[in-house]
Amino acid sequence: MLTLAHFLITLTEYIASGKEPKLSTVVMDSREVKKGSLFVAVAGERVDGHDFVESAFANGAVAALVERPFPNTTTIDLRTNNQQSTINSQQLTSQSPICLVVDDAVTALQQAAAAWCAKFDTTIIGITGSVGKTSTKELAHSVMSTRYNTFKSEGNRNSVLGLPLTIFGLRPFHQYAILEMAMYTQGEIARLANLFPPKIGVVTLIGAVHMERAGSMEAIVAAKQELVEALPADGVAILNEDDERVMSMAEHTEARIFTYGLDQTADLWADNIQSRGLDGMSFALHHQNEAINLQVPLLGRHSVHTSLRAAAVGLTTGLSWEEIAFGLRQNQAQLRLVTVSGPKESIIIDDTYNANPESTMAALNLLDDMQGRRIAVLGDMLELGHVEEASHRLIGRRAADVAHIIITAGKRARWIAEEAQAIGMRKDRIFMADDAKTAVPILTDLIQPKDVILVKGSLGMRMDQIINAIGKYD
Repeated sequence: MLTLAHFLITLTEYIASGKEPKLSTVVMDSREVKKGSLFVAVAGERVDGHDFVESAFANGAVAALVERPFPNTTTIDLRTNNQQSTINSQQLTSQSPICLVVDDAVTALQQAAAAWCAKFDTTIIGITGSVGKTSTKELAHSVMSTRYNTFKSEGNRNSVLGLPLTIFGLRPFHQYAILEMAMYTQGEIARLANLFPPKIGVVTLIGAVHMERAGSMEAIVAAKQELVEALPADGVAILNEDDERVMSMAEHTEARIFTYGLDQTADLWADNIQSRGLDGMSFALHHQNEAINLQVPLLGRHSVHTSLRAAAVGLTTGLSWEEIAFGLRQNQAQLRLVTVSGPKESIIIDDTYNANPESTMAALNLLDDMQGRRIAVLGDMLELGHVEEASHRLIGRRAADVAHIIITAGKRARWIAEEAQAIGMRKDRIFMADDAKTAVPILTDLIQPKDVILVKGSLGMRMDQIINAIGKYD
């Protein structure tokens, strides 16, 4: 059971009395506070969590991790230059909320999270890559849960801030923990791997995501590579043989290499791949001298690689083909890319969570598998740095091949429209909007019965506004 004692023991030489407040959750957003929460106040670039400490207490938080004292609270000062020599147990049973004042709230949170993880004999499976991390995590969890008590990181909490928050959900009965590990700059995955040491590492593929921050593909590879570098000699690095950048990481780990892909040279490979549109995918998986034919409820041909990664995790942890197949077939494994009912019996493919060249190309490939008139509504792909124009124009060429109508949203997405027209798509089938909101009436006027509509763009473009305006979830 998580109590305030865990934080005090981690950060001081405190000895638990058993009277410390129980903690229901550890959160960084005051809107997520529940009765019994610990609120972590982080001073960010735009928002300072200290401005919401009082709100957190009003919402039911029993304690807060802060960097400065607050009035009308029980203050326990743990700062280097002011640390209390002793902590009075009466302070912890006070009716007033408790503030643990530290030098750095993020560092204190990370230390406490690492100590919590270290309490348990749980095998950590880390997942990284430019795209497909969350879908791989979800599907691998579905597979692993067929035999093992398996924990997974929550949502997209995969950063040096988010992952420590979700790790407090780990419990003694969890045999495996599947953790998504993301980066914005080099050193962040190494930091996560140091906090939560993985024994198995999965790398999806490398693309131009966060190019604006990283500066080059080489820098992105080096940052993602930190996961396999952290694996122990008795660990396993599960690598995508279809991506040469991922395979270059094999030289940088002591762990055993297990490869997956679409070629027979991989340890685990797939063939006979068929998209069945909204009914999912079918394919055959091969490993050593065994093979299994599957149909899974995942959308798009790119989902084969997601299935390969989840199956590879299952194979390296001793699961049978039957268990792996059962996990892959679970409907709840479908994530993010979903279908929504639209006007005039149209179907909307909602892939609005985020976008980069690889995931957008995969979404267009799915659209190409669909019957009927196809409309691609495409927003800006952000954080691509010096490759942003070339990437958008590449998408424009594929969109022109796939879609009967293209609607773009945002100034960068205009390159998509320009390129589609440049390779011969009729001008009267290409529409440009300033943003998602102004794209709504354009799309609404164009929809015909039975149309299939793909909506895709970076999270910052708020393409979900289009779904909210015209879509209906069943």
